[in-house]
Order: sequence, then structure tokens, then C-alpha cells
Amino acid sequence: MTTRPDSIKSSPLIESRDQLVASFARGEKPADRWRIGTEHEKFVYADSDHHAPSYTEQGGIRDLLKALEEFGWAPVTEGGNVIAMTGSDGSISLEPAGQFELSGAPLETLHQTCAETGRHLEQVKAIGEKFGIGFLGLGMWPDKTRAELPIMPKGRYAIMLRHMPRVGSMGLDMMLRTCTIQVNLDYASEADMVQKFRVGLALQPLATALFANSPFTEGKPNGMLSYRSHIWSDTDPARTGMLPFVFEDGFGYDRYTDYALDVPMYFVYRDGKYIDAAGLSFRDFLKGELSVLPGEKPTLDDWTDHLSTAFPEVRLKTFLEMRGADGGPWNKICALPALWVGLLYDQGALDAAWDLVKDWTIDERQALRDAVPKMGLDAPVAGGRTLRDIAGQVVDISSAGLSARARLDAGGSNETGFLDPLREIIRSGKVPAQVLLDKYHGVWGGDISKVYDELRF
Repeated sequence: MTTRPDSIKSSPLIESRDQLVASFARGEKPADRWRIGTEHEKFVYADSDHHAPSYTEQGGIRDLLKALEEFGWAPVTEGGNVIAMTGSDGSISLEPAGQFELSGAPLETLHQTCAETGRHLEQVKAIGEKFGIGFLGLGMWPDKTRAELPIMPKGRYAIMLRHMPRVGSMGLDMMLRTCTIQVNLDYASEADMVQKFRVGLALQPLATALFANSPFTEGKPNGMLSYRSHIWSDTDPARTGMLPFVFEDGFGYDRYTDYALDVPMYFVYRDGKYIDAAGLSFRDFLKGELSVLPGEKPTLDDWTDHLSTAFPEVRLKTFLEMRGADGGPWNKICALPALWVGLLYDQGALDAAWDLVKDWTIDERQALRDAVPKMGLDAPVAGGRTLRDIAGQVVDISSAGLSARARLDAGGSNETGFLDPLREIIRSGKVPAQVLLDKYHGVWGGDISKVYDELRF
């Protein structure tokens, strides 16, 4: 989630709604300037007993962050606490219960983004060894209750933790017990954004299935393949979901602005502090009628903050975020951006992907989204098929898109090899969660602690 430093530059006041719409147009870039931004989270645990370390304990989260200075990272503070690190590879921030997140730099090729991931994992493993700390690649804590998890000292999280139980039954689980991989991608124009948004939403359940990696809750199978995805079904309906309006005629920046304005607020950031505005209206803020800041109007930074508090399956900022995948091991971190770059960054592949999904109805898309957490690749799609029936075709379309990009590494290889983990899933017929369940019921003998050896970075 977004991290705000103590000191920020002043931001322009919003004088009209047109500025909100224009904020999305500012993201437009010609194809030669399109970049890839990869975000990935991982759980942090103590080697000694697998507990989730607190922020302040010796060798805990604060010490881990500070130790990254040896690799050139610089601290970001909030209220006197180090809450993130910034460097040439982007930023390292904390999710609510201490999950480590790398928000990678915007890079030109998948070779670069995978190398960035490798550097990051080498660095966190190095500092982890000093403190007896490990990092786990899963979509959900396999054995922790909410009560066993620490809370990080970030003002926005305190507000969200108070508000979540008011609007859904699983929001606290989303914050405290899950990890994800995401990729952020550019668009050239409003029409390009619309086509990419639609393809991304329609095929997001396929990404959820291929990366499903959260089958355990509190030490036992939970009946799902992606419990992380299931959690989003009752987190906060006002700011989550498949956004049916994206497929309506006339969709564009203006319509997404209306959607974002209707998402209830969480907070306003002023003078280094987060002011609780949970449930209030950004439309009232525009009129200077926000009850917690009477007479004050928002800045563009306030709008940027507010956009970060909507959590649909695909999110628009000045780029598009693909948000459907569980956290996972190193090769899956590289595979997710490969899938989406191949589908969205070549016009031929984008058109082919749209042809595949354009006739799906709203109800069919929603039914697919609802079925995927439990059924994975067996979830039904339009026409009497399943995701399993189209998965290979989608990966082939992505591979063709990557081939057409022709971004080569020093050895002359293109980017298609990053799709190999997905091809193996399709070949085997088992998503990562199913592989873990087989081991749990087999060689692990029901011992969930074995997952720490299996998926340690």
C-alpha cells in the first residue's frame, strides 16, 4: 500500500472536477516509453519458532528495514518511525502486519524486472540471516490467527483497521494475513486504457487461478485454492470487485472518476499525520464540506491518496494495476508480469485476447470470479468451457506478444521463457495450491510447518 513520508512538497488545490479526469490522461505514454512495474509481498518470520516479528523487537521489522542501508537503501519515516526504504530498485514498504513489499522501479524489459527481483531477494535473505529471519512466498499466512500478528506503526493502517469490520467480515484478514504479486502497466491513450482495462478484468480470474497459492488457514486446509482471492469477496463491496461499468459503452477516464468519487474515503494526510475520514465523501471534500476538515478543499495529492484506497481487481491510476495474483516464489514473481506484458503490450496480442473475452456477459464474468478461489482452473467460463480449456491459449497469446516485442537479454534470449512456470502448471494440471495440498496430505503428514521449508525464499 502507498507510503507517505513525513515531509512532502505542497500539491496544487483541486479547483474543478476536470482536474480529476485529467489526472488519468497524464498517464498516457507512447509505446516506446511503456514500462513494467512489479510489486511483490512476502511474509516475514523468525527461524526459531516461525512467529511473525513485531516492529520493535530485537531483530524485528524495524531492524530489518534499517539493515537495508548497507545495500544503499535510504529510510522513509512517519512519526519518527522508519516505515519504508527507497533506492534505485524502487521502494520497500510494510504491509499492516509486517509483510515486506518491494514496489519495483519502472523498467523496460522483463529481463530487468526479474533481475531486480533477484537483487531484492538476495538482499533481504542476507539481512534475514543476520537476524535469524526467513521470508515466505505464499498468498496467506498458513498458520497464524489475526491475534498472533503484529501491527505496523503506520497511521493509515490504524484508520483502516478500525473501519474494516464496519463494512465486511474479512477486511482484517486482507490486511494482516495476505500477500500478493502485482504488475503495473502503461497505456498510450484513453482508448488503449479501455481495451487493456477490459482484457485485464476479464482475464484476471485466470491469473488468480494460475497463481493460486493460499490453501491453508490456521494450520489446516481451508477448502480454497486462493483463499486470498476469496477474502476480497467480503472486504468492502464499495471499493472492490469486477467493475461491470468498465465494459459499458462510453467507459473512459470520466466514468472511472465517477466511480472513484463514489468510493468512501479512509483518511486525509496533513502535517505528517493521517486524519480519520473513514466513510466520508470525496465529493463533499471537493465542495469544502468534509466534516473533519471544514472549509478545506483537496489537493491533487489527496486525490492520488484516495485512488490508492480503491481495491478492484484491476485499478486505474496513471497506469493500470493487475491485482489478482497470490504471493509466491521467485519464478512466479517473474511470471506474472510476463503474462500481462505479453497480453497488453503488443497490439496483436491485445486484440486476440479481447476477441477471446469480448462476448462474455457481466453475469458470466462475475460467476467466473466467484468460482475461481475454490475451483481454480476448473472454474467455468462462457460457452461451457473452463479456465483450463483456455489457459494454454491465453499463455500462447502472451508468448506471441512477448516474441513480437523482441526484447533480448545479453545472451540473445527473448522474454518468453518467463512464461515457463505457467506452461508447467498447465501441463501438470495443478496450480501451486494443489501441489501444496498434495504434500500436506502426503509427505508432510499434515504438518503445516513443512511449508516454511518448501516456500522459503
